[in-house]
Amino acid sequence: MNKLQLSSKYLSLIVTIFLFFLLFALGSLKFTGFFSLQNFLNLFIDNAYLIIMAIGTTFILIAGGIDISVGAVLSLTCMLSAYLLEMKHLNPFLVMALMLLMGAAFGLIQGALIHFFKMQPFIVTLAGMFFARGMTAVISIDTIDITDKTYELIANYRIPVFGGAFISISVVIAVIALLIAAYIAHFTKFGRTAYAIGGNEQSAVLMGLSVGRTKIGIYMLGGICSTLSGIVFSFYMRSGFTLHGLGMEMESIASAVIGGTLLTGGVGSVFGTLFGVLIQGTIQTLVMFQGTLSSWWTKIAVAILLCLFIVMQSLLTARRIRKKSQVLKSDISHT
Repeated sequence: MNKLQLSSKYLSLIVTIFLFFLLFALGSLKFTGFFSLQNFLNLFIDNAYLIIMAIGTTFILIAGGIDISVGAVLSLTCMLSAYLLEMKHLNPFLVMALMLLMGAAFGLIQGALIHFFKMQPFIVTLAGMFFARGMTAVISIDTIDITDKTYELIANYRIPVFGGAFISISVVIAVIALLIAAYIAHFTKFGRTAYAIGGNEQSAVLMGLSVGRTKIGIYMLGGICSTLSGIVFSFYMRSGFTLHGLGMEMESIASAVIGGTLLTGGVGSVFGTLFGVLIQGTIQTLVMFQGTLSSWWTKIAVAILLCLFIVMQSLLTARRIRKKSQVLKSDISHT
């Protein structure tokens, strides 16, 4: 029974990792120049902001919630950062700190509404999405370019690795965020409580776990990841614009689900989410190397993968429930 639970728990993660290497191998065989260290590192460079955002989404999904405001919060972060830098001429590091505080406050409010008023996470975060996107337009309906020297230095800085390849500072931020998130998820009471809430919230309450405080903390973590993602995205785009991050919440959720996180909660891994992001990046790179395909084929491929992974998760969940029922019946018959 324990071996069955273990294999079911990690099967989605194993499939995700295998699929990533399969796609990368196919690209390497088909296209000249695809199999290179720099092309592999570009997956991290181009998707660092999505990795960070998807980390927060993974925690929220593990706890049985959902957050569709993350893309709008990213947009607000970019626009407000651009406004404070270009119009108010604030110190760039102060701006970054203010953005992280804004994300924590945004998540705190959403988490409090969900916990204390028993509101549906979808409705609360939908309102949060409208609010953040609306505030972005209130600041400016036009693009504000970021010309700050610090942002330009961070955006253009290259960290050399092996064989002349390089990574950006954004990749370093994403990797640090990933490692911290993995530690929180698997080696802290906060992380274990998040898994317990997603598995069965009522059981978590009966166990004496701090469900309310943890649930609010998870949405705060999601808000911080969204604004940190916005900061990294502002390095990437160096502008604030009302349409930044449009639909990115769906990419974030898709990355987590493809990475093995259950939409019903209780199961998930930030490392699985990382590979979910890399799979989307690899598909996008394959489409780019092909040259004749529309970029929308990336969305189509991700949609197909998402459906397949949800079906696989449903089958695994049904199998797990059936096995538990058989064990329960066996125990009852023996007594």
